[in-house]
Amino acid sequence: MRITTNDRTSRALSPPSLMARLAVAVTLATVLSAACDIHTPSAPGSVFSIAVTPNVTLGINATQQFVAVGKDAEGRIVQITPAWSVVAGGGVIDNAGMFTAGLVAGTFANTVKATDRGVSGFASVIVTNVLNNILGSANTYGILAGSTVTCAGAPGTINADVGVSPGSTTTGFPPCTITGSTHLADATAGSAQGRLTAAYNYLAGRPCGTTVTPADLGGRTLAPGVYCAATSMGVTGTVTLDGQGDANAVFIFQIGSTLVTGASQERLVAGRQLRDARHRDDVPWQHPRPHVDHARGQRHDAWACAGAKWRRESRHQ
Repeated sequence: MRITTNDRTSRALSPPSLMARLAVAVTLATVLSAACDIHTPSAPGSVFSIAVTPNVTLGINATQQFVAVGKDAEGRIVQITPAWSVVAGGGVIDNAGMFTAGLVAGTFANTVKATDRGVSGFASVIVTNVLNNILGSANTYGILAGSTVTCAGAPGTINADVGVSPGSTTTGFPPCTITGSTHLADATAGSAQGRLTAAYNYLAGRPCGTTVTPADLGGRTLAPGVYCAATSMGVTGTVTLDGQGDANAVFIFQIGSTLVTGASQERLVAGRQLRDARHRDDVPWQHPRPHVDHARGQRHDAWACAGAKWRRESRHQ
């Protein structure tokens, strides 16, 4: 039997031609499928990236709340519960992302870290020498003592908090009064003592810029800097602290033993009229022994060495 085939049909169904036609068909189907596809966004997926903000410049002991935002691979926000840490120094951070700058100035790149499910984000901090709230948690205290606080005689009023740690004793209250809170040998007083010690050590460790000779600042005009005296230092007259137009100007006074002050007088400090430079919260006086105010007949204990907070001190005789 002889079977005759159409040459045209045979060629059309031969393997090379068939493969070419199948390839064209598949390509056309793909194009049509892509053109007709409607993408439906899926629910937010796994954490792909975490952004931590802000990158910030802070003064010593200043605080900053950091925020972490998680996103999936398509850029959609994902709910996260970040674990916060500091990995390159510059300060400390709590579990809620509140950062407190340390006492060492510098640039701390990618130091604030937020991590969730193995994914991390970072932010950088610059700490400057501006003494912004150097006392930190001790800022509300009028007196911080290690063993006891004694009011030698009424009337006497402490218009601030009082803390004792590790001791736990106050004597003479009443008749003397404390308008703030009193913390005796508790965690709050201990924390404040820690901040006070850190502030004192920072101030005591600044290199002396000018040795005060004679050791009395009365009648002088001073530029920003660190001033020191090996023993006592006096402020028995008007002192002008000239900030030279810098609102963040820093004046530090390091005293070997006792700070002796006279009558308060009007003076110009950093371009503003103030009643008394000793009443400025941002002018630290570092001295390890009591401050004697002859004009007021008052003795102020060594807690004040970390900051000029004279308006908050006790007024006992």
